Amino acid sequence: MQYDVIVIGSGPGGYVCAIRCAQLGMKVAIIEKYNTLGGTCLNVGCIPSKALLDSSEHYHNASEKFKEHGLNISGLKLDLKQMIKRKGDVVDQTCKGVEFLMKKNKIEVLTGHGTLTDKNTVSIQPAKGETQTITGKNIIIATGSKPITPPVFNYDKNRVITSTEALNIEKLPKRMVIIGAGVIGLELGSVFARLGTEVEVIEFQDRILSMMDKDCSKELSRSLKKLGMKFHLGHMVTGVKATKTSATISYKKKDTEEILTTKADYCLVAIGRKPYTDNLGLDVVGVNVDDKGRVVTDDHMRTSVDNIYAIGDVTTGAMLAHKAEEEGVVVAEYLAGQKPHIDYNLIPGVVYTWPEVADVGKTEQQLKEEGVPYKVGKFPFKALGRARASMDVEGMIKVISHKETDELLGVHMVGARAADLIMEAVALMEFRASAEDMSRICHPHPTYSEAVKEAALAATDNRPLHI
Repeated sequence: MQYDVIVIGSGPGGYVCAIRCAQLGMKVAIIEKYNTLGGTCLNVGCIPSKALLDSSEHYHNASEKFKEHGLNISGLKLDLKQMIKRKGDVVDQTCKGVEFLMKKNKIEVLTGHGTLTDKNTVSIQPAKGETQTITGKNIIIATGSKPITPPVFNYDKNRVITSTEALNIEKLPKRMVIIGAGVIGLELGSVFARLGTEVEVIEFQDRILSMMDKDCSKELSRSLKKLGMKFHLGHMVTGVKATKTSATISYKKKDTEEILTTKADYCLVAIGRKPYTDNLGLDVVGVNVDDKGRVVTDDHMRTSVDNIYAIGDVTTGAMLAHKAEEEGVVVAEYLAGQKPHIDYNLIPGVVYTWPEVADVGKTEQQLKEEGVPYKVGKFPFKALGRARASMDVEGMIKVISHKETDELLGVHMVGARAADLIMEAVALMEFRASAEDMSRICHPHPTYSEAVKEAALAATDNRPLHI
């Protein structure tokens, strides 16, 4: 079969790219290794983890906060199997939604492992049956990423697990050790901590969320410690040994040689992800990769082979579903002769703990390193009427603007609905607005968004109204 575009991988980047190509009149095929569409995000990542995060937050609120609201519940009981089942139902509905979109847009779905045999040809090997070969004018690599599991951790998918296996635990662990205090580790750690698991986190860096603004790290750290999570920062894991029923983790402080050990029902490895390019045939067709295995691309996502493109986690940059989607749209529109553009500085980041963490633009640490003059405005959620009404008083909004021009340079927040609030900052920064512009917008009362206005007032000329 001959196609205008062949997309390898059906995650958010791949299926969105396929849809946009089809909308622009191209004949499209999408290749997916597994039997369900949606990739890591929909099947074992973003969607199922958010389902469990919401379920665990409901349980936590019912057990810890409802009484203060005047809601007395007796006999509250955790049904983890039902929680996992509901998560599975959400995943199933979402994946079926992608199947519908493929049919609606007349995109041919081919199941099997895709391997490039030349710059226009892909061989598809299904789990069972004959190999199929298709050709296309343009090929888009959207194969995503997989968890990093160093051999020393002895990853066995039983007691030493990644996020994939953690999403299907049906019996509540008494203790869990998490290696890595990044987004995945903290999100899943908070799920189990809310449900009653004793959670211990070992992190090599000196703070959690080392890629985000330091003030956000401090705020979230306080909240997670209140939840009962214990942190060993500035420590490195030296080895993990597992039995059928437990895992023993050896670790040490970075500047010492004393080996410490801790035992848990599960050891969750969450130290990051790496591009998934196994048996993709990149070397056969001459697609260049960097020293970390990421596909090298130009500003239009084109690889070293002129008709082969790459998007999402398999390339450089943040491993975010929405970044992959935007890149997929860019490739599709570029192939159609349009002039698409992405500002990578304005791709928001979110951590779906509770309180949530969200940011866009530069951190204060980055601006210091770059020598950019700046000013900062902060506003705490505890000073916000809406936050007090809902008992969501943890967190703050931080607005950073240029000291001379007042242009917004970065917005960082920890608090209720930060994942949604961040879009005000993204929209304003896309139009190069100032902190004063942000502060002069009328925000509805009482809402969490008022904290954004107050932080902008603090950044403009240190004149917040409610502190």
